[in-house]
Amino acid sequence: MANLFDASNAPTVEPKRLVVGDFVQWKREALVESYPVATHSAEWVARLKAGGTEEIKVSASEASTYYLFSIASTASALFTPGDYHWQLEITETSSGNRIVVDRGDITIIADLDVNGSDIRTHAQIMVDKLQSLLEGRADQDITSYSIQGRSISKMAITELLQWRDYYKKEAAADQRAIDIANGKQVASTIKARFL
Repeated sequence: MANLFDASNAPTVEPKRLVVGDFVQWKREALVESYPVATHSAEWVARLKAGGTEEIKVSASEASTYYLFSIASTASALFTPGDYHWQLEITETSSGNRIVVDRGDITIIADLDVNGSDIRTHAQIMVDKLQSLLEGRADQDITSYSIQGRSISKMAITELLQWRDYYKKEAAADQRAIDIANGKQVASTIKARFL
């Protein structure tokens, strides 16, 4: 495995996942042909998919043949875990005009070294919550009731089962993506032998 602290070994694409507190860097070489570092600058910007005001901005340092983006451990330690959209922006130095040249997604994962970290995906959290609700429903099968003129309704068991099954599929897809990223074979792996 190459030393990822060394800029010469930096991947040439943005990471798909980042653990809070990790150092990460990547470079974009092809951009330099169209947007020379002498006359342009590059910035990578990410924002939580769920919305909010948290924004991550990384300005590229410019080498003659590529733009290098790096995030220090101290900076990523402040990131909120979750799914983010990102965009890569190029600014023309002379005019200040900006264009977005690429977009993508990144998942920022909780650090296991931090006490109280919940590393489950959103889908797995929902599966666990819905399963807990279903287990509690056996004792309380009333779906609606009224107290002093106010009525309260609960989801029917069939609705809870439908949502649980939906999130189970989402959780399985999340796990498949993690397995693929880690080089593990999954059920959809196609094996071929050539004779």
